[in-house]
Amino acid sequence: LKTICSTLSTCCRFKAFSENCPDHSPSLSSWKPGHQPEKAFVVSSGSQLRLEESATFHSITIQSGGVLVFADDAAGSRNITLRTRHILIQDGGALHVGAPKCPYRSRAAVALLGRSDDPASVAGAEVPAMGRKFIGVAAGGTLELHGRRRVSWSLLTRGVPASGLATGGYSFQRNFSRGINLRVVDQDTAAVLLLERFDTHDSRNDSLRLSELLRALPAGRVVALAVGDSAAKSLLDDTKRAVGERLGSRFFGAPSTSVLTFLIGAGDEGSVLARERPVMICFPISGFQVDAVDQVVLNLQDEVQQTWQPGDQIVVASTDYSMHQAEEFTLLPCAHCSSRQVLIQGRPQYTHMGEIVDGVDMRAEVGLLSRNILIYGEMENSCYGNNWCQFYSHDTYGGHIKVCILANFTSVHLSHVELRHMGQQAVRGSYPLHFHLCGDVDQRGGYRQPTAVDGLSIHHSFSRCVSIHATNGLLVRDTVGYDTLGHCFFLEDGIEQRNTLFHNLGLLTRPGTLLPTDRNDTICTALRDRVHPGYMPSPSTECKAVSTFWIANPNNNLISNAAAGSQDAGIWFVFHSASTGDSQGLVPETKAELTPLGIFYNNRVHSNFKAGLFIDKGVKTTKATAKDPREYLCLDNSARFRPHQHADPSRPRVAAVIDTLISFKNNDLGAWIRGGDIIIRNSGFADNGVGLSFASDGSYPKDEGSSQEVSQSLFVGESQNRGTNGGQNKYWGLGGSDGKMRTLPRNRTFPIRGFQIYDGPVRLTSSTFRGFAPTAERLTSAVGFSLKNTWQLTPRNNLSRLHFHPSVGLRAFFGRPGQWFEENDLDGDKNSIFHDVDGSVTGRAGVFVGRADNFLIQHPACANLSRWNAVACSGRYAQVYIQTQGAPSLTLSIVRDEYPQAPLLLRGTNSQGALSQQYQPVLMMSKSYTLHWSGLAPRDVVLSLINYDRGDWTLVGICYPSDTTFQVMADTNDRQGNSFDDKSDYGTVGSLAELTRAPLDRKYFFDRGVGLLWLYLRARHGREGHSYCSSRGCERVRVVATTASTQTCDCTAKAYPKYTKTPSPSLPMPPLSDAPCKDCGAKQVSLQRTKELQSGDNSSFITVRGPPAPYTLHPTTAPYYSTLLQHPTTAPYNSTLHQHPTPAPYTSTLHQHPTHCTLHTAPYYSTLQQHPTPAPYRQHPTHCTLLQHPTTAPYNSTLQQHPTTAPYYSTLQQHPTTAPYTSTLQTAPYTLHPTDSTLHTAPYRQHPTDSTLQTAPYRQHPTKSTPPHSNLHTAPYE
Repeated sequence: LKTICSTLSTCCRFKAFSENCPDHSPSLSSWKPGHQPEKAFVVSSGSQLRLEESATFHSITIQSGGVLVFADDAAGSRNITLRTRHILIQDGGALHVGAPKCPYRSRAAVALLGRSDDPASVAGAEVPAMGRKFIGVAAGGTLELHGRRRVSWSLLTRGVPASGLATGGYSFQRNFSRGINLRVVDQDTAAVLLLERFDTHDSRNDSLRLSELLRALPAGRVVALAVGDSAAKSLLDDTKRAVGERLGSRFFGAPSTSVLTFLIGAGDEGSVLARERPVMICFPISGFQVDAVDQVVLNLQDEVQQTWQPGDQIVVASTDYSMHQAEEFTLLPCAHCSSRQVLIQGRPQYTHMGEIVDGVDMRAEVGLLSRNILIYGEMENSCYGNNWCQFYSHDTYGGHIKVCILANFTSVHLSHVELRHMGQQAVRGSYPLHFHLCGDVDQRGGYRQPTAVDGLSIHHSFSRCVSIHATNGLLVRDTVGYDTLGHCFFLEDGIEQRNTLFHNLGLLTRPGTLLPTDRNDTICTALRDRVHPGYMPSPSTECKAVSTFWIANPNNNLISNAAAGSQDAGIWFVFHSASTGDSQGLVPETKAELTPLGIFYNNRVHSNFKAGLFIDKGVKTTKATAKDPREYLCLDNSARFRPHQHADPSRPRVAAVIDTLISFKNNDLGAWIRGGDIIIRNSGFADNGVGLSFASDGSYPKDEGSSQEVSQSLFVGESQNRGTNGGQNKYWGLGGSDGKMRTLPRNRTFPIRGFQIYDGPVRLTSSTFRGFAPTAERLTSAVGFSLKNTWQLTPRNNLSRLHFHPSVGLRAFFGRPGQWFEENDLDGDKNSIFHDVDGSVTGRAGVFVGRADNFLIQHPACANLSRWNAVACSGRYAQVYIQTQGAPSLTLSIVRDEYPQAPLLLRGTNSQGALSQQYQPVLMMSKSYTLHWSGLAPRDVVLSLINYDRGDWTLVGICYPSDTTFQVMADTNDRQGNSFDDKSDYGTVGSLAELTRAPLDRKYFFDRGVGLLWLYLRARHGREGHSYCSSRGCERVRVVATTASTQTCDCTAKAYPKYTKTPSPSLPMPPLSDAPCKDCGAKQVSLQRTKELQSGDNSSFITVRGPPAPYTLHPTTAPYYSTLLQHPTTAPYNSTLHQHPTPAPYTSTLHQHPTHCTLHTAPYYSTLQQHPTPAPYRQHPTHCTLLQHPTTAPYNSTLQQHPTTAPYYSTLQQHPTTAPYTSTLQTAPYTLHPTDSTLHTAPYRQHPTDSTLQTAPYRQHPTKSTPPHSNLHTAPYE
């Protein structure tokens, strides 16, 4: 009973303080304690204090029902600073500064005191689990801090050049005479509008004329005045007033001898303003330069005039390759500014874009750093003690806020609070804001008001921004993290789920020391206390991953965030194979790499050195040992993101959807994404070293049947954003598209690529390329390949419906020997290939495009594409994986019988000297080949049929000594179950002719005279979808050879001309078409109207072509404006839907309903107009503890109509929008084919399509008339 009463008391008190102005409570006592720096003060039961003025204490503990509230007033006139070494809130204690419905109006600050080396006699004992210099919220504590609501960050809507003037600085040579020489310049075009001299030395009329002209000039003109000889003798006082009043200037020097002022006219329409600049007059002036040196106006997307105040600090993000071009400014009063303009003090050193450039939104983010509630650490002037002074010259021992520690707090909400000089670089776990082992902090955890932080500014801090540690369901919204050390928005141990990061801005994320992934080269190799003795870490593979958003579990939502500059990556998804750190053992099993992706929508990544978006790699989850000497939690290359339903690999795969990603000016990669089923759409990539690169695996995909796709996206090689030389940009050179100087990624010679083909299968469709123009020293191409590639490239990589702007000078490039490509002779380089499905790349529909010197794939009718170093050929193509044992360091020579003079030499994927080797050539089907070795033939050879369709075949001859005996076997390898079926032995025949007469028999022929073992590789089973192997498993042939010979097994000289054949195409070559590709390219271009830009639409990649989308509301709590064509789930919403049926976001891949508990028990009656099922709910069938939304749970036989436009029938056992279909669908009769662009990658057990199909309903079945689908060729399917 006592516990219940205490809980009720706490709830009632919380309600009173949170929903009303907390300082108005009549139960509060006025408190003016003064400054008592030695006193440890306790606010406990019966104490409810209103702090009326600044105070100092050694420490403050608020507990047992005690309450501390900062006083406020209607005028916001108070200025209260509380200085202390720490504040601990626990056991029913509460600290309030403002409330959600009553934001604090005055100025409040909490200063956290102390040095890291303070003795215990001064600092007191460390508080367990909290440390020192903190605000801590433990079990039962309440922390409510709510400042004035302000726009947290916005975007420029007009660019700001490095000079502060719209077209840069204006310079004039000296060609002026005595008096005042005037130049009037159009600040938008740099055109000189007026050039005139006023002899104010002799002529009062000229003085009057000047006065009249200045008063008549329209606002926004650039006005420069220069004195030649003397100009003061007849200068009227009224003219002086006109200069001062109209232009805001003053005289410098002695007016009787010389005056030189630089003046810019001001007005409501001016976008950049400058004021004055004194110039010494003791040296001859040969001309003059006009620059903006002070008071530049910024034009912003949002109305900020009411909430951004003079004296506030802002930061403008870099829009170039270097994050160090971010700049801080102080706001000035501006009577003439509009509601979307602010006036800054000082001149920008770098250009900041404010436009949608070449179709990609490159507008600079502008973050507000100032808030009226400030939590800060008091710092020393320089580094001292054990604070990593070898890496940092400044003090890095700041304050920190820590919440939880394995016990429930009562309530924590922070909004519009500034955190400055927070975090402790040398103390792990001491971060500016740290939710530490909190568990569920939303309704699922029992919180009536889910925990959230909103509108924070965290800047000039020393260890991260917001750390979400073993915490679920947290909302972090509208928070700015600027100039911090280590990962900024940080999910720590790999078990954090259901958190939402919404509309946050992070920039200037610098390296830290805490984790290997925080470190740069220097710190990585210097800190070796946690590696095995004697081991030297490798920075490139173990460290160098510091990221603005570090996401350790994919089941989190990232919506409308901006990662605007990090030393390594903007957003990095990393995968923990086990729970790590303090979370070890808290959950039974971690399956991060199998967990479906949460919502990823409308995020921006730019000005990052390594990558904008990076989805790959894991962390090492074991301590350093002699066997594996690397440090715990260093980067590890073992993880492969392969999302499945319920994180269960035995259940269907779930596509991860990356919707509306904007990636520009990333030095290396716009995005690198490795995994299973990945879909990118509605995205833009510009000015990156490489725009986008998918990766799966170098040989067999870990997630069999998966694929990756990008659609409706724009790739720009070199945009009109030419950047600014300097600011730690390393390279400055000529652009390929316009021949003008610009900043460059990586190096002046680096081969820029828009889409990089690697591994596979990948699909690029309905996308646009522009601005890819090679130069004499830089081989820029729209489509290219991973450089120096050892691994396989599947011929199933396919391109379709692409549009190339005339500014694309090189559509595709296959490399050449030289810088960056080196010899261009690794196995993957030589086997580079892609399928041009519809001819939108080459003009020839259906051709395969490969390396010009690879004769394994050619025939005489191939089209030579010499500038690409490529050929385009008709035919069918697949791969053979040739695995060998017992003969290390062999080079394999593969010869096509039709081109014996042009063998392909392969070195294998494994390192030289390895006991086993694997070769992965691409072969044309229905052709014959011979295999030769650079040494003794391997004793064991396995040939696996990869991407062979049923009936595909190749004839191969393998070179062996003439005395060799063989055991040749066939089997089918189920790689998932690691089992071998369909085992059978090959028999022998007496001649090649006999072998070719019975190609379906499992026979071989050994030509002892030549030394060639001939056999057929034929696929006997069909493949499904994107699977590399057949539906039964990988079909293989194994040859075990026994010989006493030690000779080199190269049979080429004996084999040819005996087995030489006349080259011929296996399929006719399609004709060349110069007709424009209809409906090709992305349906995305930039908005033109200023009104639309300023409408509050934060969508990065903007649609204007075609009819407007039907959405009036985004299906989340934020508006989804009319620019959205498709809901960011795998299932599109039709035009009749104007509101999502729930008020919170969910996708078909979510296994946990993301709405709040308040909705779970509410009846679903007529208030729902578009419930996803036709049957009315009497009560919502979920509860806080339920894990499934009713629309993701299996449908039963009573469901007659699926909630999408295509009717499903009672045979459906699974929700059809949760991705891949299983065998339960084999007999389900379709009336309409249930596809859209997101479903084509789902593997159907019996779906009668192949991977090249894109849309539905089908008019004609595009596959062969092979059973069981011959009766479906005239579909639509039924």
